[in-house]
Amino acid sequence: QVQLVESGGGLVQPGGSLRLSCAASGFTFSSTSMYWVRQAPGKGQEGVSSIGPSGNTVYADSVKGRFTVSRDNAKNMLYLQMDSLKPEDTARYYCARGSLGGVRGQGTQVTVSS
Repeated sequence: QVQLVESGGGLVQPGGSLRLSCAASGFTFSSTSMYWVRQAPGKGQEGVSSIGPSGNTVYADSVKGRFTVSRDNAKNMLYLQMDSLKPEDTARYYCARGSLGGVRGQGTQVTVSS
């Protein structure tokens, strides 16, 4: 079955960096668009970024220039490099298969605070 496992979250100071990872299994990862979605307490979900099978990327305006999505199709891995983090980036981050509302993992918590 489809399984997505996110990791790499944590507590970081404003201006810091984190790299999130998502290990995918149970489907043909190399031919599937993948998404990063986040949800902060009391807020709706927000699409952060997406990457197509061939590597074309899209970013939300709120993270453009600070976050970089990438994938390693040989390892079935999805990544999100997050730089210049801000307190408003605090949220639980999920990777999702195929669409913003697609199957997702359990998420990884990112907290940006001094």
